[in-house]
Amino acid sequence: MPRLIIGAHNLGQSRMSLLTASALTKSYGAFDVFINLGFSVAKGDKIGLVGPNGCGKTTLLRILAGADEASSGAMHYARGTTLGYLSQSAEHGSEKTIWHDMQSAFAQLNALVEKMTQLENAMSEAQDSAKMDETLTKYGELQHEYELLGGYDVDAKIRRVLTGLGFGRDDEGKHITQLSGGQRVRVALARLLLQSPDVLLLDEPTNHLDTQGIEWLESYLQEWEGTLIVVSHDRYFLDEVCERIWDMEMSGGGDRRLIQYRGNYTDFVAQRKLRLERAQEEFETQQAFIAKQEEYIRRNIAGQNTNQAKGRRTRLNRMARLERPLEAKSMALRIDTAHRSGNLILETEKLAVGYKNGNTAPAVKNHLFDCPDLQLWRLERAALVGPNGTGKTTFLKTILGGLTPLAGNVRLGAGLKIGYFEQAHESLNLQNTPLDELINAKPGLSVPDARNILGQFLFSGDDAFKKIEVLSGGERGRVALAKLTLLGANFLLLDEPTNHLDIPSQEILTEALNQFDGTLLLVSHDRYLVAALATQIWALDRADGRTQMAIFKGSYDEWRDAKSAAADAKTQAAKEIDRKSQSAPAQPANPSANSKNKEREQQKKLAQIEAKIGKLEQTLGDLSRKMEQAGSDFAKIKTIGEEYQATEQALAEAWAELERFG
Repeated sequence: MPRLIIGAHNLGQSRMSLLTASALTKSYGAFDVFINLGFSVAKGDKIGLVGPNGCGKTTLLRILAGADEASSGAMHYARGTTLGYLSQSAEHGSEKTIWHDMQSAFAQLNALVEKMTQLENAMSEAQDSAKMDETLTKYGELQHEYELLGGYDVDAKIRRVLTGLGFGRDDEGKHITQLSGGQRVRVALARLLLQSPDVLLLDEPTNHLDTQGIEWLESYLQEWEGTLIVVSHDRYFLDEVCERIWDMEMSGGGDRRLIQYRGNYTDFVAQRKLRLERAQEEFETQQAFIAKQEEYIRRNIAGQNTNQAKGRRTRLNRMARLERPLEAKSMALRIDTAHRSGNLILETEKLAVGYKNGNTAPAVKNHLFDCPDLQLWRLERAALVGPNGTGKTTFLKTILGGLTPLAGNVRLGAGLKIGYFEQAHESLNLQNTPLDELINAKPGLSVPDARNILGQFLFSGDDAFKKIEVLSGGERGRVALAKLTLLGANFLLLDEPTNHLDIPSQEILTEALNQFDGTLLLVSHDRYLVAALATQIWALDRADGRTQMAIFKGSYDEWRDAKSAAADAKTQAAKEIDRKSQSAPAQPANPSANSKNKEREQQKKLAQIEAKIGKLEQTLGDLSRKMEQAGSDFAKIKTIGEEYQATEQALAEAWAELERFG
C-alpha cells in the first residue's frame, strides 16, 4: 500500500502508471455499491469523478486513499507514491495554530532543521578544532541542501496558499480548535497543497470556498504537475481543471460501472449524450433483429425449414444480448408562468443596502454597499456575484421588501408574480412533510396530484411523509423547487439554487431555467449555471475596505474576459511606468559638455568601487582574525560566519561591477 498523508510516493519524469485497479468491488451486506471496477491512472492525470448522489463516489475515493477497504478486487500503487486525501467533513480540531499546521507540511525540510539544530548543539560542546571543522563542514552541507529544497521560501509559499484559500494574516495565529468546520476543511486543503503529494484525492474541495477562492484553486491545480482525482458538483471547476471524466453510471442490470471519457466536463456531457444515443440505436437494432429471428423460428420450427429454424435458435441463444441504456433516475422540472409581467421588472434609485441592529437603542445601521441605479427588464437574466459576506442575500431581501433600505428606493414593476428560492430554505416548516408543504403552497391541490409532483422530484413512497427536519440539504432543495413550480411566477429570485444538488439535478435545473419564460435574478457561486443563464452580471467586490457593485452587460464568460483584460492592462501600465522611471534622463543640449561630464562621472564611480573593494577586503581580514580568536564559542562563530558570508558576497558583487566598467 502507498504511504498516506491525510490532511502525501517519488517518481521519475516519464508519464507512467501510478495506480491500477481490477475487479474492484464494494458491498454492504447484500447491497453492492459498485462491482468489478477496473481502471488505470497515469502520472499527471487530472480526473473528475462524477455521478448522482449515493452512487459511491466518496466510497471509491476513500478506498483509493486507503481510508476504507474494498470488499474484493485488486489495487496497486507504484512504489514510493505519496497520497493526499481531503474528505468532505472537517478534521478534529488541533491545538496547533494555522501557521504551525502549515509548517508541518514540510516534513523533509523540518527533518533538516532538526539535524542542523543537533549539529549546532554539537558545535557548542566541541572541545577540539578538528571536531569543530568536521561538524562545521556537515553543517554547511545541510544548509546548502536546505537552500536547494526551498527552505528559505517556505513562509512565502505558506502565505500564498493561505491567502488564496481565504485566510488573512490575522488568522495565522488562530488555533484550529477555534475554527468552524468549513474553515478546518480549508486548513486541511491548504496543508495538502503545501505537501504537494504525487496524487491528490479531493472530495468536494470547493464546498467551503467562495468564487475567488475557487478560481485561485483552479489556477493552482492547472499549474500543479501532480496527479488529481476529484469528486465535485462544481461543473465549471471540472471544466477548468480536469482532462478526464470518470462517470459512475448505472448499467441496465442495475449495477454501477465506471465509464471513462477524455476531455473536461463539457466534453463529457457531449460524449455521453452521443454514446447513449448510439447505445440506444444498437439496442433497438438488436431487438428488431431478435424479434425477426424469433418470428422465423416460430413459423418454421415444425415445418420444412426446421433445420434452418433450429440453427437460428442456436445462434440466437449464443448471441451476447445488449443492455438497454439506463439513465439514472432524475427529477422532472418545468417552471411555467401564469401570466405576462410588465416590461419594467425592477428599478432602484440611490439604494443603500444594509440592515439595522434593532437590539440597540438607537438602532445601529450596518451599511454594506451603495447600489448603482439599476433597471431590470422583462426576460433579462441578471446574476449577482461576489465574495461571501458582501451582502448578496441582504440585497435580495431588500428587493423583496423584507428589509428596509438604509437609503434610496426600490420599485417593482406591474403584473409581477414573484417566486423566491431561499438559500437556507427558511420558508420550509421543519415539522411539515413534503406533502404538507406542497398542499399549503397551492390550496386545493389534491393529495394524488401532490404525490405525483413529489414523485417527479424523486420523493417516492414514504419519502412524501418524512418531516422536513430529517431531510438532507439536497432533499430540502428539491422540496423548495417543487413548491416553486406551483406558483406560476414570472419573476424568479434564486439564492444559491444548486446548493446540495447533484450534477444531474443541476443540469435539469439549468435546462428548466433556460426554458423559463420570465425574468431571473440569480445569486450563485455555481459559475456553470451563471455562464449558462446570465445576460448581465452585477458584481460585488471589496476594494479599500469598501464593497462596491459594478454592472456588466454581457455573459459571465465575457465578464471574466473583460476582467482579465483589465488586469493585464493594469499590469502592463505598471511595467511601463516602472520602465520609464528606470530609463536614462534626456541628453543635454551640448554633446561635448555631456561627454566630459560622463567621463568625470565614470572616473568618480570607478574610484568609489575601488575604495569599496579595499574596505570589504579589510573587513574580511578582520573577520578571519575574529573567528580564530572565538575558539569554541559556537554562537560567536556562527554570528561571525554569517557576517563573513555576507561580506564575501558583497565583495563579489563589487568586483563584478568593476569588471563591467572595464
